[in-house]
Formats: sequence, structure tokens, C-alpha cells
Amino acid sequence: MCGFAGFIDSTRATGGDALRHGALRMADALHHRGPNDSGVWVDESAGIGFGFRRLSIVDLSPEGHQPMRSATGRYVVLFNGEIYNHAVLRRELAAGESPPAFRGHSDTEVLLAAVERWGVEGSVRRFVGMFAFALWDRKEHRLTLGRDRLGEKPLHYGWMGRTFLFGSELKALRPHPDFRGELDRDAVAAFLRSGYIPAPHSIYKGIYKLPPGTLLALSGTIAQERPAPVPYWSAKEVVEAGQADPFPGTEAEAVGHLDRLLRESVGLQMVADVPLGAFLSGGVDSSAVVALMQAQSPRPVKTFTIGFAEAEYNEANHSRAVAKHLGTDHTELHVTPADALAVIPKLPGIYDEPFADSSQVPTFLVSQLAARSVTVSLSGDGGDELFGGYSWYFQARRIWDIVGRVPKSLRRLAATALGAVSPRLWNRILPLLRPVVSRHVTGDRVHKFATLLRDVNGPDSVYRSLMTRWTGPPPIVHGACEPRTVLTDEASWPRLGGLIDRAMYVDAVTYLPDNTLAKVDRASMAVGLESRAPFLDHRVMEFAWRLPPAMKVRGSRGKWALRQVLYRYVPPALIERPKMGFCVPIDSWLRGPLAEWAHGLLAEKRLREEGVFDPAPVRRKWREHLSGVGNWQHQLWCVLMFQAWLEAEKTGPRPADHGPPRNARAGPPERGVVAS
Repeated sequence: MCGFAGFIDSTRATGGDALRHGALRMADALHHRGPNDSGVWVDESAGIGFGFRRLSIVDLSPEGHQPMRSATGRYVVLFNGEIYNHAVLRRELAAGESPPAFRGHSDTEVLLAAVERWGVEGSVRRFVGMFAFALWDRKEHRLTLGRDRLGEKPLHYGWMGRTFLFGSELKALRPHPDFRGELDRDAVAAFLRSGYIPAPHSIYKGIYKLPPGTLLALSGTIAQERPAPVPYWSAKEVVEAGQADPFPGTEAEAVGHLDRLLRESVGLQMVADVPLGAFLSGGVDSSAVVALMQAQSPRPVKTFTIGFAEAEYNEANHSRAVAKHLGTDHTELHVTPADALAVIPKLPGIYDEPFADSSQVPTFLVSQLAARSVTVSLSGDGGDELFGGYSWYFQARRIWDIVGRVPKSLRRLAATALGAVSPRLWNRILPLLRPVVSRHVTGDRVHKFATLLRDVNGPDSVYRSLMTRWTGPPPIVHGACEPRTVLTDEASWPRLGGLIDRAMYVDAVTYLPDNTLAKVDRASMAVGLESRAPFLDHRVMEFAWRLPPAMKVRGSRGKWALRQVLYRYVPPALIERPKMGFCVPIDSWLRGPLAEWAHGLLAEKRLREEGVFDPAPVRRKWREHLSGVGNWQHQLWCVLMFQAWLEAEKTGPRPADHGPPRNARAGPPERGVVAS
């Protein structure tokens, strides 16, 4: 795992020393991603500079050094990630005409030889792995950026004046003197819906995320060309192809085939020249990965988990039981509230832009724990999207089964009636309705249900409503127009029979890369740990979408086929329990140890002066949350994560940010946010 950055100065007015210095400063901002080695390459005639930081995983020798030139000298590459099938490709290349003379055994060298033989697109179609790369063709003067199929590795890019910038993280772009950090208010509106900024957008105007499964080619001779990413692999096409060609075998054959696929994926991802382990929560996904690792390892696999004092958030007992059954070398850390709260000031520096999945806190802590013993850790990410595991799939279906039977006019009438009673008054009425109404129903939930009754017009809109943090007019971001995304554009979804299938697809192309994988990549790389996800081998995804729905979801439970694989290694009794998720008690912390911090960020005077949010709805939710009238933790966490990010932009360098000091408001707009 590594980090890279670079730029093309289209004026070609920058000398070689300045190119090297600029590339080095950008790369040094990514020291946390690559503490083992660094490198710079420039071409003064092309105005291009490459900078690299290396975390050595495969081929620890100097032969793995980057930037790396191809054997012919035509190509120079920056590569972040792992090509798991590089040994197979190496043999294929060696068996062909004019076999390359390999110097070492790194996958980066295989990438370059593959491009020489098959071209860029022909190569990436053969790769099994997670990756992001920047490839300079010295003959054609062409830069190609590429990203893996499911978006495990990040890559940002964009024009700043007459300079094209690119890098693994946004913090790598800031040190360049041409960088202008102008706030994209439309992206903030999208962030408030989802809790993350969806690709291709970023928090800065003019800077984009390369979508998963795409290549972007830029001619070094054309200034400010606006290149469009071109897909080499499409999740939508995979889904549609899988539905058109369902797996024809029996359930037992399907489970056996899935077992073999996952074994192969896990086996490939266990290859490393450094210590390796796994995150273990004790749930279906992580337990399956660890079970398949232990089945292929002659030694106990190192596993890691964290626990919390609050029982409803603590999975440590479950992971301990699974670890004991499988015989892993298990490490468990019980986290105090002080431990978790100490992470929060670091979040803006880790994530570079507003990011509001509160499980970012335990993800960082378990990564920090694992990094003390290993350099690579496998995870169960992707299992929910491929096999139907998220609770909101079943919630959406249940809600529509009820709501869909009611005529739209009656739904709107009911919504008006429910909304006419304040959440505070509902909280007084609801205890009188027990046990007919669950104790989990609160006044704010009644109001959310009223909004849903008024706005939904089909099962897909129920799912979208459940995935939305801030809902309804008026928008709380001043001067913003929320951009269309996959989540909000149902016309872009593939034609699928059921709500759960459609929700799984949307999650796989939005929530998975932009939330889950971004969360894990930044948290793990902040401590120099490489995270790998065996479920995200694209061949596993392609097979999962060939499975009939009944082999994934039965009743109100998902992951049927995956559970059957797991039961070959772990007794069901150790696994079967309600899904807890990987969360922290943000709701109570905002009323307790985080209250003072939050109060400062949400002060009405501050909100007005900054001019991003309408203070009224924000302050109302803050008051209701503090009083216990409503639980607005998700909505407030979005605003707080933006506010914390904005404060970090104004005050200068942050933890995990090795760029130079900057000021967002005063002086020439060389760094940070420029008010738009």
C-alpha cells in the first residue's frame, strides 16, 4: 500500500529543480501511506512531476522502488494497491514472444510489462486486485489514471489553472502552489444527504474522484483539456448479465462454488512479504474471511477486535468466541470513551473532506491496534452489498408493504395529521400507547414516518428515504443545488425485479466505495496498515449476482449462501444473533462528553458568520437532541463533521497532513477553502 501524487504544468515553464521540489512536497504529504521509501521522477520537457511514498508489502527490495520505469523506458508508473494475480500474469508474459526481463518480483513491474504487451485497457481487464495508478507514456505524451473495479483505492484529480493535479488523497494536492481550495456548496448538499461526498465530486470545486472501474487519459500537449473517465468494467452490466444468466445448479452446488471462489480470493490476498492478520467482529462477513484464512494457514491467524463498555455496542464477546473456535491468535482491546473521543480531533486530517460515518472512530482504533502487530489486515467489507445483509433492505420492504397499500391521498392526509403534533408532544403521548407501540418509537421517528408517508411514491423511494440524513425543503446549505447522483437518479439503476436487489446494486456503487471503502482506506493508511477485502474480488461479485434472490435473502434474513459457507467452519450458534454494526454511542456522547465541543461548532453566531448553513434547522435539532426530545445524532454528526473540517481548513495543518501551513480566510488564496 502506498500513496502517490503528481502534476502536469501545461505551460512547461517550470524547471527541473522546481518540478522535483513540487512533486516531493506533494508526496511528503502522504508519508503516513508510505513510511518505508520515497521517490521522485520528472520530465522537464513535458512539465510533469511524479512523487511517491511506499509501504513495502511485496518485494521489499530496492527493485520495488517507485516511480518505476518500464524495461523499454517508454512508460513511468505510480502504483498504489495490489495485483493479486501478478504471479499468474508474470508467467503468462514470460511464456509469450519477447519475454520481459524482470528485475524483481513486484506487481508494479508486472503492470508495466503488461501495458507494454497488452496496452492499458487490455491489462486492467486482466488484473485481479485493488489499485489506483498514474501512467505516463513518454512516447505519446499521455497520462492515464486508473482505478480498480469496486473503488478500494482512492484517486483524485483536477485542473487548477494551467496545472493538472492528481493524488491518492486530497492532502497531497494542497502543497502545490497552484492549488485553490474553493468550497463546492453543491457537494456539501450531497454530503448532508448521505454523510459522505459521492463520486465524482469532492469538497473542492474542480477536483474530482475518479469513479471505480474507469480510466482517464489526458494528453500532455493539451492545456486544460477536460477528460472524461471511460469505464473498462461496469457494475451495472455485471448485474444485468448475472440476472440474464442465473446460476443453474442446486443450492449445494452454489454453496460449494462460492466456498471455492472465496477460498481462492482469500488465499491470493494472504500473499505478502510482511506480517498479516484480520479484523474480526464475530459477524458473518469477518468470521467467514477469518475461517477461510485459518483453513489455509499453517499458523494461527492474528485477529483483532475492540470492545466497548456499552453492551449494545460491544461485539468483543462474539469475536472472542469465534476466535477461540477457529484457534486464531486473538488480540482484544477494550476502548474507553476517552480513547474514542481522542480520535475525533484527528478526523479532519485523516479524511481530508467532511465524512460522517461515526464508525470511522472504531475503524481507526482497530486499525491502530492491528498496526502494532501486522502490516496487512483482511476485512469482511462488501459482504452486505453482495449478499443482502443490511437491515435497511428489510426495513424498506416492510415499510412499503404497509404504506403501499394505502392510497396516496390518504397517505398525505395521515402525514399532515402526524406532523401536526410536535415531537415533544408525541413523546408524552407514546408511553400511553404501550405495549401497542414499541418503546423504540419516538416523536422524531413519528415525524420521519410522516415525511416518508408524504414523499414516497414507490419502494425505491422508501429505500432512498432511509439512506438520507437531512431531508426535505428548505435546503439548509446556502446557495447550493444538490447534484444528481446514482442514489437520487432511479433512471440510472438497472432493471431488477425486487427492491432488495435494486438497493444492493445502488449500495455497491455508492455507499460501498464512497463510504465504507473510503472509511477503511483512510483509517488504516493513517497508521500505515494495508487493508484488503476478499469479498471484493470482482469474480466473487460476478458470481453473487448470478445467484437467484432466494439464495441470498430468505424472509427477513440475508446472506443465505454465505452463511452456509461459514457454517462449514463455524457452528451457527456462534454467529446467529442480531446484527449490531460497528458503531459508537454518538447520541449519548453529544449530550455528555462531546456537548461542549459540539456547542462551539454549532453556535448560532458562528453559523451565521460562516454562511454555509441556515442556522435555524441546525439549532433546532441541536436543542431537541440535548433535551432528549429527539435523537438527531446522524443529522448533527454530518454538520459537526463539516464544521470540524472547516475549522481545520481555517487553522492550518492537521494531524496526518504534512502539507505546509495555510489560511483559509486571510491572505492570497493559496491553500484551504476559498469562499465561493
